Amino acid sequence: MKKMKNFYAIIVACVIVLLPVFVHAEVSQPGQTEETETTKSLSAGEEAVSGEPAEEGVGEEVVPLDPLESWNRVIFVFNDRVYFWVMKPLAKGYNAVFPEPVRVSVQNFFHNIATPIRFVNCLLQLKFESAGIELARFGLNSTAGFGGFFDVAKNNLKLQSQEKDLGLTLGHYGVGTGPYIIWPFLGPSTLRDTVGLVGDGFLSPLNYVTPWEDAFALDATQYFNYASLHIGEYEELKESSIEPYVALRDAYLQHRQSRLKK
Repeated sequence: MKKMKNFYAIIVACVIVLLPVFVHAEVSQPGQTEETETTKSLSAGEEAVSGEPAEEGVGEEVVPLDPLESWNRVIFVFNDRVYFWVMKPLAKGYNAVFPEPVRVSVQNFFHNIATPIRFVNCLLQLKFESAGIELARFGLNSTAGFGGFFDVAKNNLKLQSQEKDLGLTLGHYGVGTGPYIIWPFLGPSTLRDTVGLVGDGFLSPLNYVTPWEDAFALDATQYFNYASLHIGEYEELKESSIEPYVALRDAYLQHRQSRLKK
C-alpha cells in the first residue's frame, strides 16, 4: 500500500535526521545489568520456594526478555526527547484549543473505526460473545452515537469494548512474546506485538483512505489526540521509578500479560 510505504519512509527519515541530535548523552547507566540480573534472581528464588517451575502461557510471571537492550535504551532516550521537546508542547497547545469533551469524542470516533480489528480477533480467538458485543457496539455507536463520536453502547447499555488485537490472539494460541523492543515514536512492544501490529494494520480502515496524505493526517490526529488525553502519565512513571527504562518495560509487559488473561 503506497500510503503505508510513504508513512514508514517519513518515519525512517525523521529517525536518521533527529537521532544524532536527541541521543547525544550516554544511555548506559551504571547498575542496569545488575538490576536485570537481580530481577531474574528474585524470580528464580520465588520459583524455588514454590517448588513448581513457571509454565509458559497465561498467568505466568513476566520475566523480561531483553536481548536488544542496547538498541532499546537508545530509542528510549530518543522517544523521551521527542515527547518532552515536541509531543508534550504540541499536545498542550491542542488541549488549549479543544476542550476535553471534544477530545474524548474524537477518541471515541477513532476507537469506533477500529472495530474490525477487535471484531476479527475476537472471532480468531473463538470468543463469539465478545465478537457479538463488538458488532453491537459498532452498530449503536455508528447510529445513535453520531458516527461513533459518543459511546452510547458503554454509557447507556454498559457494553464494554472488547480489547483484542492480533498480538493477543497469537499469545492466546501459545506464541511467546519474543524479545522486548522499543520502536521510534511508537514506543514499547515485543516481537509478537510488532507482528500483530502489522497484521492489524490490514484490518484498519484508516489504512485504506486515499490519498495517503489524508490517511497520514488522520493518523496524526489520532496520535496527538490520544497523547493530549494522557499528558502526565509518563511523567508520573519516571518520577516514581529509580530506573525509568526498566519501569516502562515491566509496566508494558505486565499490562499485556493482564490483557491476555481476559
